[in-house]
Amino acid sequence: MPRLNPLAVAALAVLVEQPMHPYEMYQLMLQRREDHVVRVSAGSLYRAVERLAADGLIVEHATEREGNRPERTVYAITEQGRAAFLETIASMLPDHVNEYPEFPLAVGEAHNLPRDRVVELLGERAEQLRATVASLDAGLARVDAKGVPTRFVLNKHYSRAMVLAELDWVLATIDDLTTGALDWSSPHGPHPVA
Repeated sequence: MPRLNPLAVAALAVLVEQPMHPYEMYQLMLQRREDHVVRVSAGSLYRAVERLAADGLIVEHATEREGNRPERTVYAITEQGRAAFLETIASMLPDHVNEYPEFPLAVGEAHNLPRDRVVELLGERAEQLRATVASLDAGLARVDAKGVPTRFVLNKHYSRAMVLAELDWVLATIDDLTTGALDWSSPHGPHPVA
């Protein structure tokens, strides 16, 4: 069985809970802030749903109509879809995949900028990271108030821990740059081989 892409996993995850139409799936994903962990738009989700249906991982469950709106097809996950979903999650958990984020590249080339500019830019990043932690904390508080078990939002706890780790590193680097503990001499001097 082929490994599913992240959007397919996210789509199947909401269908594991109950049958839904794609618009409802999309709204639920946005409400849960899944767009922070999976690249999703309404169009990309509709294409993913079409692909999942073509692959037999979901099936049409019902057709709904609200008022004068067009009919909406409600989809349900199949046993084959549930198996692919579980198999993909099981294969994703142990594998470390380098996803090529931009920040490590920028950090590796930051020596080409003046020290004060790097401190300023990292300070901006630190503020964004603090705002992200505050947003995650607010979301987790809302979920906790609803009595949702932690296992359903474990990804949010992971995201919070990763953002805090990055914030700690950024603040320590700003401190090292500010105190001079991190040498920031000529940006075009000799470069040691790592």
